[in-house]
Amino acid sequence: MSQSEKARIFLVVVDETEEMTVALHYAARRARNSGGHVALLNVIPPGELQQWGAIEELMKQEQREEAEQLMQRLAKDVVDIAGSVPSLYIRDGQTSEELIKLIQEEPSISILVLAAGTGRGGPGPLISHVVGQMSGNLRIPVTVVPGYLSDEQLDAIT
Repeated sequence: MSQSEKARIFLVVVDETEEMTVALHYAARRARNSGGHVALLNVIPPGELQQWGAIEELMKQEQREEAEQLMQRLAKDVVDIAGSVPSLYIRDGQTSEELIKLIQEEPSISILVLAAGTGRGGPGPLISHVVGQMSGNLRIPVTVVPGYLSDEQLDAIT
């Protein structure tokens, strides 16, 4: 096995929450410190305007462009921290379903990194789903990082 085949790949599910940035920075630091890589997954939810095909198609195109721009910005953050370009995945569908599919399709992904929400709503719907219903379906460990950690705290634990 070559070094690249042994490298850990830290998968981060991308959304617009503040805590996602903590998960991204944690994964990038772990990748840097372990010789691993980062993968980013952004899932575009299904549209609600099924009867308006042309309008929905335009909205999907706009969502995809926004997702691509977000992924490029985040990829720059990963390069700045980890020193390597992340793998980027943009999918259409339900986040939990597409997450499971990606983990099944990409055997190189070795760790899922999520950050817990910092508000009163608990850790967040994806974490609740992953550690609850999905836990028996995952072939990889899940790292849940507190969503309030600073970069200095992340440096200390990675």
